[in-house]
Amino acid sequence: MQFPPVCPEVPVSDLAEAMAWYRDRLGFTIDWGDPGLGLAGLSRGGARLFLSSGDYRATLGNRPPVVLWLNLEDRGAIDALHAEWAAAGARIRAAPAARPYKLYEFLAEDLDGNVFRVFYDFAWETP
Repeated sequence: MQFPPVCPEVPVSDLAEAMAWYRDRLGFTIDWGDPGLGLAGLSRGGARLFLSSGDYRATLGNRPPVVLWLNLEDRGAIDALHAEWAAAGARIRAAPAARPYKLYEFLAEDLDGNVFRVFYDFAWETP
């Protein structure tokens, strides 16, 4: 059985504000949004995610922060996305760097403290 890409649900405190942040700072497209429901669907390339308000998630009780791992194809892609997000005013927690655990990565966060861990796994490059 082949699984499709997963679509994480990202908990946010203000749906409209979060939708604007993801669009303007992180370059996502707002595919749809329903303020009455408290849910919005966003995409960028092959990545899809949902933003959910407190009312929408009340039955599950999930709260921020969550960590979203975004696996890019090489160091150049990491550097390019970091530069794009930094220029757009995204909250960058850590600049791109090679870590001892063989990931080249940077960290960014949204308005609610949810973290994007943007990484490239370079373990295959070293013996």
